[in-house]
Amino acid sequence: MTPRPSDTLTVKGRRDSLLIIVAPEASLGQVLADLMARLDGTPDFFRGARVALDLGPRPLAAEDLEQVLTVLRRHEVTLLALLTTDAATRQLAQERGLATTLLTPAEGGRQVSRTTRPAEPTLGAEERCLVLKRTLRSGQVLQYQGHVIVVGDVNPGAEVMATGDVFVWGRLRGIVHAGAAGDRRAIVCALELAPAQLRIADLVARTPEGPVHPPRPELARVEAQRIIVETW
Repeated sequence: MTPRPSDTLTVKGRRDSLLIIVAPEASLGQVLADLMARLDGTPDFFRGARVALDLGPRPLAAEDLEQVLTVLRRHEVTLLALLTTDAATRQLAQERGLATTLLTPAEGGRQVSRTTRPAEPTLGAEERCLVLKRTLRSGQVLQYQGHVIVVGDVNPGAEVMATGDVFVWGRLRGIVHAGAAGDRRAIVCALELAPAQLRIADLVARTPEGPVHPPRPELARVEAQRIIVETW
């Protein structure tokens, strides 16, 4: 039996993200059509959201995943995780830097990429810190519920998202989002702060075009409803 459009997708809220469950019997065309209808119908609800997509046993080819990502990007939605029991689809998700598992709220967060490590379950989100000792390259995404320290560079095309602060002991030229759960007290620090996009909570800033000063350690924080940058 072909599912009605309203049955194709089930959307559930999580603490800091959304879980979209796909009906296993629905065709990809139905899924994409219903996804676009949901996003178009309530754009303010989904805009800026982070979602996990539960496919169940459904296989998904690389071109199919790209169609899904295109629809989500068009509505400013970030895909964090792809949940599936299909081995080939799970490998595809991992190659794209997507999580293939979710942690329950009691476990203190979720695993969202192969670079993410489980947090200590006894610590609160404000106390947890992930230290990554390598450079993030284009296409790699690191997301963590807590603070993040990168000992290395964040290259153009790479992305770091944290609910706490982000410290980069190197050059930050990719995309960074601190305070991702809405904490405007979060800060971003780097030895060379030149991101393609910098977000703190719901505020966004970009590196100005044109000549810039010589590289130096800098800190970005929120003051008076805007992001300011000062010497670190």
